[in-house]
Amino acid sequence: MSHKGASFDPMKTWKHAARDALVPGTAACLASTAALMASGDARTGHPLAPTNAVSHWLWGDKAMHRDRLSWRYTGVGYLTHHVSSVLWATLYEKLFGGRHARDGALSTLAGAAAITALAYVVDYRFTPKRLMPGYERRVSHRSLLAVYVAFAAGLALGGALLATRTRATGTRAY
Repeated sequence: MSHKGASFDPMKTWKHAARDALVPGTAACLASTAALMASGDARTGHPLAPTNAVSHWLWGDKAMHRDRLSWRYTGVGYLTHHVSSVLWATLYEKLFGGRHARDGALSTLAGAAAITALAYVVDYRFTPKRLMPGYERRVSHRSLLAVYVAFAAGLALGGALLATRTRATGTRAY
């Protein structure tokens, strides 16, 4: 679908924001998953333990004790994290997506940091325990900060990549 100059509109529609969120949401998910894996390996000796823990919303506390690759825990955990990342990226694109190309890197990073801070507050202050991310129980507090910093960096990088592609082609990414 071609929309010349659409990414320069600071007030994207929710439909366009959701479509555009696939790029920064995936980048944020991949970056934060890499941080989770490094943190899990450092703390438990098992890089997949934090991702498995995300599946606790479905499998209960059993997920907190699973360390190895499995579709049941790792697959559900990763998919949950990915969907959540794209949802946060939708809000990011709605509020800040039209500014990537116009306002530059600092604005992109500030927007990503704001959405990531909001995600943290919602995750740990307003979300019922059963629906919290879960990986906070498998990584250190310092590592948790690194995970959210990686998420923000991925969100900003994905937003910048989307803006670069849009500028180059004059069309939306999807």
